[in-house]
Amino acid sequence: MKQSPNSTSQTLTSQESRLLVRETLRISASLASNAGLSSSDAGVNEGAAIPLMPENRRMGLVGDEFRESSLKLICCEEIDGRRWKYVAERDSLGNFKNNSMRALTLHSPQAPLDELMSFVRSYVVPEGFPDSVTPSYVPYMTWRALKHFFGGAMGVFTTQTLLSSVGISRNRATPGAVAINWILKDGAGRVGKMLFSRQGKKFDYDLKQLRFTGDLLMELGAGVELATAAVPHLFLPLACAANVLKNVAAVTSTSTRTPIYKAFAKGENIGDVTAKGECVGNIADLLGTGLSILISKRNPSLVTTFSLLSCGYVFSSYREVSSVVMDTLNRARFSVAVESFLKTGQVPSLQEGNKQEEIFTFPWLKDRPVVLGSRFKDAFQDPSAYLAIEPLFEKERYIVTYNPSKGKVYALLKDQAKSDDILKAAFHAHVLLHFIHSASNRQSSSRSQQEHLVPTTSDFELHVAEACKMVSTSYGHFKNKAAEQGWRMSESLLNPGRARLH
Repeated sequence: MKQSPNSTSQTLTSQESRLLVRETLRISASLASNAGLSSSDAGVNEGAAIPLMPENRRMGLVGDEFRESSLKLICCEEIDGRRWKYVAERDSLGNFKNNSMRALTLHSPQAPLDELMSFVRSYVVPEGFPDSVTPSYVPYMTWRALKHFFGGAMGVFTTQTLLSSVGISRNRATPGAVAINWILKDGAGRVGKMLFSRQGKKFDYDLKQLRFTGDLLMELGAGVELATAAVPHLFLPLACAANVLKNVAAVTSTSTRTPIYKAFAKGENIGDVTAKGECVGNIADLLGTGLSILISKRNPSLVTTFSLLSCGYVFSSYREVSSVVMDTLNRARFSVAVESFLKTGQVPSLQEGNKQEEIFTFPWLKDRPVVLGSRFKDAFQDPSAYLAIEPLFEKERYIVTYNPSKGKVYALLKDQAKSDDILKAAFHAHVLLHFIHSASNRQSSSRSQQEHLVPTTSDFELHVAEACKMVSTSYGHFKNKAAEQGWRMSESLLNPGRARLH
């Protein structure tokens, strides 16, 4: 409906008035700069558009402006650093003209290279980068890209070898036999993936170790595939073994992917971080595949090429895993934190604690110096050893002891043990281990290296008593120091056993 001028007139705010005055001054400056034009140009109609000069464009005036102040600024808008203003034109009565609103950009056009880089960034980095991710995101993605590059390059040679071994390239087998062998190979891999999935809990508390182990298994599987070239008559068993190894590695990679990406995400952008991370891996894999195809046409030495690519793959995998900064204390990082606290009185930072974490360990190995939640028969050799230290833990919901025959510290949990009790038991076990190692080192330095040291039972009982005194005064301090550094503690990440004393 058409309204009267009085009803449609709007009161300008002070900010809008200043904006309109500034626009009028800029238009006047533009007119003054064109004062030397010919009379035909000077006779432009009052409502005609005035061409925009480059210097005015840099000032933010982009688009046509009008000689009279007939434009009304509606609002301003910003998207990813690019700004626009929305204006509408009034008629002589003060009403807005139909379809007169338009958006005027306030930034200079980007150079082609900048446009290309912006396009690439939209695929490989999360929105809001670098503020949307942690600082460890860049080194992790760099090494991840290199690992996938080497992996894609190796895939060309292993696939070429498999096809040659199965008989496709030389027509040494019927199509039916080839298809059956290939299907059996893939089926064995799926069975291996299914069986390994029962290790799922280890993916939570030994994440880095399992991730690196999975990459080693992937490399081993590629090596077995390459071996089929030397013994093509053993294609089926070798190919099945290789596919089992590679599928186990795939389970490990998939299961540890989300916790790693979660460590990089700031806020609720885990999906964006995951998508961009996978995109980086795919791009690097394609580049590696393309380069490997070019190299394979020159018929290089298979062993030499594979060895070089394998070294690059394993090194990149290790650096990729090492660059991840987790804020949780699993068994490895808990040991680092307690050892540092006992030596210096300080808990290491997140970066330092992750840097000191041991990666070259296999999670399924049971040769660990501290056993949390162990069984009674593993911890004690005879009842007298238990009865000697049991009064020291009367008020605790756990018992910590040392078995000299096995060289391990055992933490037995009582049935009333809660989360904090399990964490305290783990801390107590590492304190006892520290005392035993310190005493052993002192004795070793005072005696000849050839003499075999056999500490007595009373020595171990004394260490247990000393550890109890220290834990009672330092455990709370350790928790506070860990919290100050940003560490999160959870008893489930320490993988306690299920045995409980009643």
